[in-house]
Amino acid sequence: MDRSPIDLSRARILISNDDSIHSTGIKVLEKIARALTDDVWVCAPETEQSGASHSLTIHRPLRLRNYDEQHFSVDGTPTDCVMLAMNHLLRDRRPDLVLSGINHGANIGDDVTYSGTVAAAMEATLLGVRAIAISQRVEEGEPLSFAVPEARGADLIRRLAGAAWPENVMLNINFPAVAPDAVTGVRLVRHGRRKLGDDLRERFDPRGRPYFWIGPQRSGEEVPQDTDIAVVEGGGISVTPIYLDLTHFPSLSAFAESLR
Repeated sequence: MDRSPIDLSRARILISNDDSIHSTGIKVLEKIARALTDDVWVCAPETEQSGASHSLTIHRPLRLRNYDEQHFSVDGTPTDCVMLAMNHLLRDRRPDLVLSGINHGANIGDDVTYSGTVAAAMEATLLGVRAIAISQRVEEGEPLSFAVPEARGADLIRRLAGAAWPENVMLNINFPAVAPDAVTGVRLVRHGRRKLGDDLRERFDPRGRPYFWIGPQRSGEEVPQDTDIAVVEGGGISVTPIYLDLTHFPSLSAFAESLR
């Protein structure tokens, strides 16, 4: 398989996300993509699918809706969208690059295991196409701004597309919630650890029946500086390669003795 750098001026780019085709972030990402090439397609969920992870819809039919020649939505998950786009809409010529996002909120640390934004890029990677998941951090109580990806996104994507990627690797980019001139740099780093859902919030409805909200991620823990969490919280742009072969190779020999 050819893993040479992509000439974006002649490339076909597919855009998806998990916040829906109606989100602000996907409109910003399309604007960025169109600064790189004229051949841009959008296929995204009809409604928000945050937290959908890499789920497929297999127990009901999927509906594909077209808004114009190159904009489509699917009443399913981000994975459904990429699969339909690659194997149906663009089957005659697959995209050279898939961009997923821009997510309303960071996907750093353990977030990537839940993220529909990351999952759309995963699906493209599994189908043999290079892909980048892109997210924008939001500060609690502050308005959502895409100023940093608008200022830096096209150049960053162009630079990354110029690299010869290993197979089965996608990239995860997170932008900080700062002004463009306050960005502290771009760093290639590993994922950190921050777990969602530990803080369950129990409430009661008007009839006295309990219900639950999954709470925010843990906070107050020390964060290693060589992680995406530290970089983004420190005002930098993080880039993390994700390898989709989930085998833990050292354990093959470790468990082999147990199975003899």
